[in-house]
Amino acid sequence: MRIPALVFAFLWIGVSSALGDAVWIEARIANPALRCKASERYAIAIHGGAFWGELEGSGREDAVRAALEQGDRWLDAGAPALDVVEEVVARLEDSGVFNAGKGARANAAGYVELDAAIMDGRGRRVGAVAAVRALKNPVRAARMVMRWTPHVLLSGPSADEVLAAHGAEHAGPDYFGAMSSTGEERDPDTVGAVALDRCGNLAAATSTGGFGAKMPGRVGDSPIPGAGLYAENGVVAVSATGEGESFLRTALAHEIAMRITLAGETLAEATRGAIFGSLTGIGGEGGVVAIDAEGNFVAAFNSDGMVRGSANWQSPPRTASGAE
Repeated sequence: MRIPALVFAFLWIGVSSALGDAVWIEARIANPALRCKASERYAIAIHGGAFWGELEGSGREDAVRAALEQGDRWLDAGAPALDVVEEVVARLEDSGVFNAGKGARANAAGYVELDAAIMDGRGRRVGAVAAVRALKNPVRAARMVMRWTPHVLLSGPSADEVLAAHGAEHAGPDYFGAMSSTGEERDPDTVGAVALDRCGNLAAATSTGGFGAKMPGRVGDSPIPGAGLYAENGVVAVSATGEGESFLRTALAHEIAMRITLAGETLAEATRGAIFGSLTGIGGEGGVVAIDAEGNFVAAFNSDGMVRGSANWQSPPRTASGAE
């Protein structure tokens, strides 16, 4: 029996709200009534974290490429930017090779505390979680905060309990890599994604385990809108990585948006100005990936490198890690 498009749309909204899974992205783009097709333009950019020193043999660039290629295909087929950034970041969390999700580093007390956020450029809606310990995919939990609560940010063990009760997938301590850290190495490995869909909507998502050996209860920039991410339709979508305290102090993701809207800077001028001006000016290090409303993408960083990848309707998926 053929399901009418309107009925299918209601079914899609209910099912995707509960699961947020790649299966439902595929279901959506299989139905002509639900595809974004208003424009040929779309773009995606992903990062697997700023880094210092050598990156050889980490598997991070391979993981970014796999997620990028999937996200590029979905956007080209008409998937919404918000769904794509959620699913792409969830895949990076599941890979186990980043300090996010499965591969998260332990804090100074020996357990993981995870931060994540997702932001919708339509109306600047945000959902975020901070210092959660038992949720398999913090980015999916962040989407649940956006979707099912009147709040922006839920934190700590209370957030674990509330969101697990509403369907967030639980994970025990044995699931996470919980790699220990002396605190001497600089190993943020935050992951993030930004996207522009063919309806013109922008979205951003960021997820992290924070610095290894951080103090229990420490929350960085990743779950804070305007610092670790930002998305505003018609302007820009940004996801950040690096020394979180510096991004918090500069509200760097929002600064990029303001440079575009108030100073009239291009995307490249705004990202480089924020990184090499504001961030470097206070001794901070890290980087961003960003996409503007025209589908241009930029990666800018002042660390030794940043694992990243990008694609749009004109450019096939491409990844890199060092300076170019």
